[in-house]
This record gives sequence, C-alpha cells and structure tokens, in this order.
Amino acid sequence: MSLDTPTRWRLILGEAADSACAGAGCRLGGRAAAMDRALDWLYGRDTSGEERGVRRQGGRHGGREGSALTVPGWINEIHTLFPRETIERLERDAIERYAIDDVVTNPEVLARVEPNETLLKAVLRTKHLMAPEVLVMARKLVQEVVRRLMETLARDLAVAFGGVLDRRRHTRLPGARDLDLIRTLRDNLRHYDPETRRITVERLHFFARNRRQMRPWQVILLVDQSGSMLDSVIHASVMAACLWRLPGIETHLVAFDTAVVDLTRDCDDACELLMKVQLGGGTDIGGAVAYAMGKITAPERAIVVVISDFYEGASEAVLVARVKALAGQRTRVLGLAALDAQARPDYDRAMARRLVEAGAEVAAMTPGELAGWLAQVVRS
Repeated sequence: MSLDTPTRWRLILGEAADSACAGAGCRLGGRAAAMDRALDWLYGRDTSGEERGVRRQGGRHGGREGSALTVPGWINEIHTLFPRETIERLERDAIERYAIDDVVTNPEVLARVEPNETLLKAVLRTKHLMAPEVLVMARKLVQEVVRRLMETLARDLAVAFGGVLDRRRHTRLPGARDLDLIRTLRDNLRHYDPETRRITVERLHFFARNRRQMRPWQVILLVDQSGSMLDSVIHASVMAACLWRLPGIETHLVAFDTAVVDLTRDCDDACELLMKVQLGGGTDIGGAVAYAMGKITAPERAIVVVISDFYEGASEAVLVARVKALAGQRTRVLGLAALDAQARPDYDRAMARRLVEAGAEVAAMTPGELAGWLAQVVRS
C-alpha cells in the first residue's frame, strides 16, 4: 500500500502529530491505523520521547501491560503490514532497544505457553535471532504444533485415499462413517428390552473400504518462501510429511524465493522442514517450475503444486511458457494462492488468469481440500 506524505509523518511522529496532520487532510484508517497500532505497541514505551510528545500522549503509557497485543501477535502483525526492511528494523529495535525478549531469549516463556499456530509463526519468523538454548525450546513448540496439524491432516488423507465403500463386504474395524446400521440392529434385536425400550448392542458391523492398487504418482510441492505466504509454508510442510507416508506417492517439497532449495530429504520430519525454511527474499516462480520439470520421471503421472501469491519477480512470460509446457505433456499443474485453514488469499489475479489459460488450475484450498483434490486426480 502506498502512503501519502502526511500519513507517513503521522506514523513517524505518533499521536502527538494528530492535530497537525489533520490540518493536512490526514485521517488514519484501515491498514494505516493498524500500522499505527503496531508502531505504538513498540515505540509507545519510549520514555526518551516523553518530553517531546513523540508517540506518547494523554493517558498512554509504555510497558507490556498497557497493550492488547501480545509479543507473538505483534510479530505476526508487523509481518503483514510492513516491507521486509522495516520488519527487520522493528524486530531489531524490539530486542536490542526495548529488550522485548519473551519469544527470542526467554526459554521459561516458551516452556509455559500453550503451543498454537500463532506462536509457531512467531517462532519461525524470529528463529534466526534466537540463542541456541532458546532454539531448543522453540523446536519443541514447533514439534507439538506440527504434531497436532499432522493428526488432523492424516485423518483427511486417510478418508480421501481410503477407497470407496463396498456394501457387499464387511469389517469389524471401527469407523462411525462406515457403520452398517441395518445389519447391526438386526443382529442385536434379541437383546431388546421392552421395559426400557432399548437395545443392548453387543456386536457392530461396518462396511469395508476397497483399496485400489495405485499406480505410482509424483507430487511435487513448490512453496513460495515470501513472508506473506507463511501460513501456506506451514501447511505445505505438514502436507509433504503426510504424503511422504502414503504408498504409491513419491513426494517432493521444494522451497523457493530467487533461489530453489530442495527439502525432500526432510519430508519425513515436518518440524525439520519448517526450521530450515528461510522467509523473505524475492520471487522466481518460473525458476522453481523449471526445477520441478527436471524432477519429473513420468509426465502423465506427475502433479506439480505451485503454492504462491503469483507475484512473479522474474520473467512472467517464462513462467507462463513453462506451465504451458507442463500442461502440454499432460502433467497436472495446480496453482494454490493459499493453503491454510481460511483459504482466503491475496494474490496477483492477472497472473493467475494467465496460468489458467496456459493449462493450470488455480484455487485456494484448505489442506483437507487439497487432500481430496489429489486423491481425485490419482484415481482418475
């Protein structure tokens, strides 16, 4: 977002400049107001600016107790609001100038907090600043959040790849979605109690699921490492780890910015994958697609999933040409503008349209939806 000069000065000077900026037609709202809130959370505690009235006025006061933002929440907010060079300055000031060390230097805090995705994102964004002993604690937090995400996604994948119901065969393996209610009731009618009008169920029957013998498929996940794609980076890593365990699926995970990093060797450990991701940098989607092309062994049984906001920093024409070449050899190309729980992306729609015209499919999906899409392609 481009800011006009009065708004920029208002953000620099803080609330003390409200009257002057208002005369210049400056009114903070939307994203600018969110920027001001994030800046005030940090610089509002600066006692050296009190006598000048800079970023401190009225009833405001510094210190963590005066803000609704938490450290992890603040870290995630600035990463969505500011450019990379500003983020680096804010993080450095938070640690070096204001000693806000809850996440990056205090292992006791990491040991106390409840692991969650918000904190996971904050750890991934600041892990390069952590002391070694803190990094050990942070890794444990990452492992716990990843474990929970994998449990959920593994269930989705089991359903998606588990086969169709076979109503001619039965199994005693439990699964509520497969319960044969009619046969279960019939076999337990002798246990009906007229007084209580209840049936005591001693034996359950379930429909079995057919497992088709799948031909080997390659699934190549290309994930954009830019800071705005962090949610998708997390879920792509978890997806790769889960797919790695499926028979008949050869999984690759490749992270990219202007360079390409093949993380396939660590696909069996989603925590390790995430700890190796380096957020930020430029974007060369075409370079990542070229790398994937070199990995494909059977074009008609390959799926290339490009997880990116499609803001290409290199040649757009080259990217489109490479996607068209993949589609021409009957490789399925799926462009995901988001792979997260919300699936609400902010992406280059013009580029997305060009990729669709070149033969790709473009969407935003939750991990469960991607699991279903992959299963449908593999079975087709």
